Amino acid sequence: MSPSLPERVCVFAASSDGKRPEYREAAGALGRELAVRGIGLVYGGSGRGLMGAAADAALARRGEAIGVIPQELLGLEQYHCGLTELHIVGSMHERKAKMAELADAFVALPGGIGTLEELLEITTWSKLGIHAKPCGVVNACGYFDALAAMLDATVSEGFMAAEYRDTLSFDPTPAGLLDRLLPARR
Repeated sequence: MSPSLPERVCVFAASSDGKRPEYREAAGALGRELAVRGIGLVYGGSGRGLMGAAADAALARRGEAIGVIPQELLGLEQYHCGLTELHIVGSMHERKAKMAELADAFVALPGGIGTLEELLEITTWSKLGIHAKPCGVVNACGYFDALAAMLDATVSEGFMAAEYRDTLSFDPTPAGLLDRLLPARR
């Protein structure tokens, strides 16, 4: 049985822009690339930062953008008002579960501790066999180089088997990463 083609990719990203314009450009490029390939975007629902840039770009190309936001963040975070769908859930745990349920693959853009936590948890779920969905990062401006080095250290220090190191793919461009994660969609 061949695996079905992914219809949606969950994107973990910052609700801020960061210091380099290249981060926002990468977010926009990812949103556009998903829409052009006919792949929906699932993300945290914010209308700001890299999250908003990815959603805006997908929607501008008539793509699908689905947000998932916890009730407790509605007053703290500016949610995106123009989404295809907005799911309001009860907690951060429910948010991650809903995004995982809706997505067929996972991609991280640069972000802070929340982005890193989501990325590492979903990659751990893959290692544990909770899902078999591809995971990767858009390594814009080498942002995730330190994470790649840390994963290499977990292998060299005997904390992770070498075959699990490649559970997480790295590429500097959205198109390159999607080609790695979704080769049948080229």
